[in-house]
Amino acid sequence: MSEETANFHVSCEVNDALRAGKPLVALESTIITHGMPWPGNLEMARGVEALIREEGAVPATIVVIDGRLHIGLGDDDLAALAQTKDALKLSRADLAYAIAEGRTGSTTVAATMIAAEMAGIRVFATGGIGGVHRGAEESFDISADIDELARTPVLVVSAGAKALLDIPKTLEALETRGVPVVTCASETFPAFWSRDSGLPSPLTLPDAPAIARFQATRERLGIEGGMLVANPVDAADEIPRSEMEAHIAAALDTAKRQGIARKEVTPFLLSEIYRLSDGRSLATNIALVRSNARLAARIAVALAA
Repeated sequence: MSEETANFHVSCEVNDALRAGKPLVALESTIITHGMPWPGNLEMARGVEALIREEGAVPATIVVIDGRLHIGLGDDDLAALAQTKDALKLSRADLAYAIAEGRTGSTTVAATMIAAEMAGIRVFATGGIGGVHRGAEESFDISADIDELARTPVLVVSAGAKALLDIPKTLEALETRGVPVVTCASETFPAFWSRDSGLPSPLTLPDAPAIARFQATRERLGIEGGMLVANPVDAADEIPRSEMEAHIAAALDTAKRQGIARKEVTPFLLSEIYRLSDGRSLATNIALVRSNARLAARIAVALAA
């Protein structure tokens, strides 16, 4: 969608970049409204946008504000979003609902991919994707991110799948749908806070130019759907998998005892893990988001070239 409408707004910076063919990186907004507390969330968001600009690309944070889908935010809007208390958490199923009803909502991976593709943005940086939840064989709890990656032609850079998930089943679900999963400069697939999930990566490429070349080839061949690029968090910032698994198990047990379900599960678990890790999980989360933004910008620059 290239023109401005009552329900669709592209910031001047993003619009200028699109017209000039400059590299862009889409950013989700759920991490701002649901993933981190104020004012750290604003500091994180500003820092990530600055990193993308340093690498020669243009950031485009995506959000629905009062029923209007925004592609790119000015600093005042970013600051206001970081203090929003009642934003919906939007995926494919309810993105249009928020627009139709004049609501404010932050975008998850799936909704951000939809909006990015509408605007003509080819690369998206996030923390970690959703996938197959633990116990999904009973709950059938599988994120819409899986099917979105199979259908929407956007390259997604993350630190792998969220470690709260059943990662082996998540990789199987992606393989079944034909989604390429590429780990950058590592033969093992990462697990968000940890560099190594204990699973081999389906594909490995050494750097941003190689990843961009792979994506450009898929586009030329007309292969539909997106690509997942897994970017292991820096070794200095990671929390070992054995330690994180203990925290996750304890948090899952608490959630089960308290009857936490559906969209409330992930925010609750993140809060519990933050408490159990004495805040280290949040520090690692910020580090990996910054690392993903930098790699995404480099891929966008290589694609634009």
